[in-house]
Amino acid sequence: MSDGVIFYMIKTMRALRYKALKYIIGGILAAAFFGFIGFIYISKDLPSPEILENRQVAESTKIFDRTGEILLYEIHGEEKRTIISFEEIPAYVKQAAIAIEDENFYEHSAVDFKSIIRAFLKNLISGQVVQGGSTITQQLAKNAFLSPQRTLIRKLRELVLATRLEKQYTKDEILNLYLNQIPYGSNAYGIEAAAQTFFSKSAKDLNLAEAALLAALPKAPSYYSPYGSHTQELMTRKDSVLEKMDKLGYISKTEKDSAQKIKLEFSQQAIGIKAPHFVITIQEYLINKYGDNFIRTAGLRVITTLDWELQQFAEKVAKEGAERNKNFYQGYNSALVAQDATTGQILALVGSKDYFAEPEPEGCKTGLDCYFEGNFNVATQGLRQPGSAMKPLAYAVAFQKGYSPETVVFDLPTEFASDNPNCPLIVNFSKNDESKECFHPHNFDERFRGPVNLRNSLAQSINVPSVKTLYLAGMDNVLKLAKDLGISTLTERSRYGLSLVLGGGEVKLAELVGAYSAFAQDGKKYKQTMILEVKDKKGKVLEKYQPIFEEVLEPQVARLINDVLSDVEARSALFENSLNLTVFPNHEVALKTGTTNDYRDAWAIGYTPSLVVGVWAGNNNNEPMQKRAGSILAAIPMWHDFLAEALKTRATITFNKPETVIQNKPMFRGDYVINYEVDGEIYPQIHDILFYVNKNSPQFENWEIPVTEWGIKNIPGFLSNYNKPVPKNASVSQPQQPGQLTVKINNPQNGSFVKSDSLLISAEINSGEEISKVELYLNNSLIDSITKNLGTFYSYGFLVSGSKLELQNLIKIVAFDKSNRKIEEKIIVYK
Repeated sequence: MSDGVIFYMIKTMRALRYKALKYIIGGILAAAFFGFIGFIYISKDLPSPEILENRQVAESTKIFDRTGEILLYEIHGEEKRTIISFEEIPAYVKQAAIAIEDENFYEHSAVDFKSIIRAFLKNLISGQVVQGGSTITQQLAKNAFLSPQRTLIRKLRELVLATRLEKQYTKDEILNLYLNQIPYGSNAYGIEAAAQTFFSKSAKDLNLAEAALLAALPKAPSYYSPYGSHTQELMTRKDSVLEKMDKLGYISKTEKDSAQKIKLEFSQQAIGIKAPHFVITIQEYLINKYGDNFIRTAGLRVITTLDWELQQFAEKVAKEGAERNKNFYQGYNSALVAQDATTGQILALVGSKDYFAEPEPEGCKTGLDCYFEGNFNVATQGLRQPGSAMKPLAYAVAFQKGYSPETVVFDLPTEFASDNPNCPLIVNFSKNDESKECFHPHNFDERFRGPVNLRNSLAQSINVPSVKTLYLAGMDNVLKLAKDLGISTLTERSRYGLSLVLGGGEVKLAELVGAYSAFAQDGKKYKQTMILEVKDKKGKVLEKYQPIFEEVLEPQVARLINDVLSDVEARSALFENSLNLTVFPNHEVALKTGTTNDYRDAWAIGYTPSLVVGVWAGNNNNEPMQKRAGSILAAIPMWHDFLAEALKTRATITFNKPETVIQNKPMFRGDYVINYEVDGEIYPQIHDILFYVNKNSPQFENWEIPVTEWGIKNIPGFLSNYNKPVPKNASVSQPQQPGQLTVKINNPQNGSFVKSDSLLISAEINSGEEISKVELYLNNSLIDSITKNLGTFYSYGFLVSGSKLELQNLIKIVAFDKSNRKIEEKIIVYK
């Protein structure tokens, strides 16, 4: 080959090489340019990693019981999340996530190219995506800032963000952000929400097997859901996590084997709510105060007043009681409220027998169709007539006005519609005179007792004397007391009339329980509350329980009510065979029941000095129960069962005794036969109390005429001997009306404990005439009786052997005078 040809070839090759170099350089420059443009486009609008520290991540509001340990409910939006610190997350939770998601997490930077290549080859061989190559940092970038869609642009944006995150945060910070961010399924975002959702515990309490299982979920939360159909695959993946942890040296082989053998138990997949009626009431309060969106995203921690142990028992009692009533009396529903009288805190609240149950009868819709609707909260929403449970309010006002438990009224058929000439003064229940314009109430047992004192009329829930008591107390006074006691629903005075004391107005169970709490606390009413504390996610206290109370009754008045309602002997005539359901060993318990007309509502409200429990039984649609299902049959069994359980852990406290009420007026102190005297002649009088209180009352004749009729029928010679006109200068016959008979127990003190082998009981008895007898009862058994040479003042003493004492002991001293008047004083002591 000639030199010219060789030269030409060399020249040509140089030219081609130069040209190729130009193209290569041009291509590189073009690629760099377009790459730069692409980077700018990909990076466009990407958020700064710094905002991870300051952004407002949506967190659930959590409602707990009073211990702060039992999670009752989470209020959340689309994401159920609780942020916890890196230190609160157990080491094996972190290690499990690293082992299954990114085993070289602490070695590589934002991107692990080896993992990407390995995943690419594996996916290429299998023909589908079986392995990912994303690092934990990439996954955080995707979950925190990007959509889950699989596109090249999204992947490139993910890489850019991951690189920025690695520059901004340490590995531990990235891992913490990741574990608090990623979805685990069932709306649970972050490890704490996942632990609570699937295992009902905090992340800090997870064991190794549980940690491994949770680490297995984020790859495909729906597919691997413990509540789905791929649980076997989930368990296989959980074991694979443990294998990797062993391989990486995080755990030993023994720990791995042990964890793989553990049989995991998942929380029930339910609505995830405990004490639903209580919780929903709390939720409504929070939303009204703070706003719906704030509650769902602000991560509040709400500690309620609920006693979870008592709540569970209350739900059991209400459900079983309603089922029993359904079978026996066609009463489908029940409700229960328990309140700490000393604080106003609601300890248990059941709004219906079963929140989640289908309405009854099957197929009914709402309202009048349904005897039972589970989601309706009778305790806080239901307006129900309380029957005789309203009576203590009228008696309390009467006691305020100077009447006493010994005051006598007549229990006789009485027409109270005094302004209606069409209503006869003499009531004949055998005739059809039940006009709506007339009002002559029956008694529950359909009998009338004649003269009865206020103690027995309240304790035995006798209707006619109670209506008279309401009249004497004054309707406006009683309605004012009801309002002061927290009853907000009695606002239509003209609609109730004197039937108010028989339950003529509607009330809410929760408010009625709150009203009775004032009796329990000697007239002091604490504001009813269901929340102890609300904190935001940073721990700032937004609200905290403070005891707020008001003196709504004089202590003496409340003590008189307590003394009557806790008098087992006085209530015995009403309860008869069910009396044992009203007595609790070692505890003094006051009780009032209520039954409305036609047995639509049955109530039991009872209390100790520290605890008030109210029960309602009936039907949501106000249909009456059947077979005379009054309070004693339908409500008392539930009330007794719950209170018996609740009192097991409560200290024994007795009611403060009222001061002795000294009355000079005969009927006020218990004498209904009043003897007037002039010049040695006696003029005995028998009248109803209005004769001595207000003869100008429009009710006077309506009350007085039945008394005269009763006297004619029941007292021989009544017309010739009684109610003769009394001369103006006559006075009450002193021999027939001696001074007040009183008993004062000096030792022991009420509520004290006996610390020796014997107990000295001492008392003083005073009387205006000679004392005829003194009796001592220990736990209702007569142990001493004295009848000789007692005089008008007697200092009594008796020594009781300690062997005769029980854990709780009722000591009662009864005294009689020559007029056969009787007085007694009771105390309780403990051994």
